[in-house]
Amino acid sequence: MAKDRTVDGLHLSRRGVVAGVAGFAAAALAAPHLLRAEALKELRIDFATYNPVSLLLREQGWLEEEFKADGTAITWVQSAGSNKALEFLSASAIDFGSTAGAAALVSKINGNPIKSIYSYSRPEWTALVTRLDAGIASPADLAGKTVALTRGTDPHIFLIRALAAVGLTEADITPVLLQHADGRTALIRGDVDAWAGLDPMMAAAELEDGATLFHRDLEANTFGILNVREEFLERQPETVARVLSVYERARKHALDHPDDLKAVAVKVTGLAPEVIDLQIDDRTDLTLPQIGQPQRDAISAAGLALQQAGVLDASVDVARAVNDLLEDRAPEA
Repeated sequence: MAKDRTVDGLHLSRRGVVAGVAGFAAAALAAPHLLRAEALKELRIDFATYNPVSLLLREQGWLEEEFKADGTAITWVQSAGSNKALEFLSASAIDFGSTAGAAALVSKINGNPIKSIYSYSRPEWTALVTRLDAGIASPADLAGKTVALTRGTDPHIFLIRALAAVGLTEADITPVLLQHADGRTALIRGDVDAWAGLDPMMAAAELEDGATLFHRDLEANTFGILNVREEFLERQPETVARVLSVYERARKHALDHPDDLKAVAVKVTGLAPEVIDLQIDDRTDLTLPQIGQPQRDAISAAGLALQQAGVLDASVDVARAVNDLLEDRAPEA
């Protein structure tokens, strides 16, 4: 005779448990991905200085704590810019990557199979930067000038939009292709006239090198977005939900304990505390984690601007591409 028992308030019978196990086994045979989801050996995720929440998450070891019982190893990979994060995602070198929303959209349109599932920040992380002696006061002054930029990133897209607003294109400037940190160095050394900057290097150039932000536009900065490979999302939906839950833990801790966030940012970047204060206190908003209308509006506006500038083909359905990219998941802390 089967004996009933109660586990955590759930009424079970031995017969029911056996039937449940048999049912799961049958389902697993019919859908082998269920077994694969249970046997995740490694989770690969990026960290980036432009995503301060990722720095705190890595420092605290909360993902390692979350997945310890599963035997899942956590591998951290540094992204130097959205372009690198998107390259890593495309090559399946990471499962989760930090980018700007507009950069993710362009990459998605170009065939990168990703979904944007979380917003780690609402930053003003990019502006156009120059030296005081360069004679540049507005985007119109960039005609014929050398400009350091990192293709496929929010600063690059920001530059394109700023040029288009004054009737210029990239053909009117001389682009110098460098990663963000090298762009700062080239500007201060006098190798280029301007730089499409990115924090925290941009804040350092202001405070330490006397650089000036000659063109700012908060609305043309798109959100900081966490992306996942579509294949990983389909195969590991529960893992994705758990990752977002731990991200939420880090984001809320950052809001409640900003000094912890700043301390780890100083540690990872090697920059002065006042530089990180400027990045986080003045130019980083951590209060809008769920993908929703603000993110949709910002990314859509960037896509349409790029289409008008001729960067995206006129045949691209921007609204559809944005819908294909964004997934409105409610993260649970």
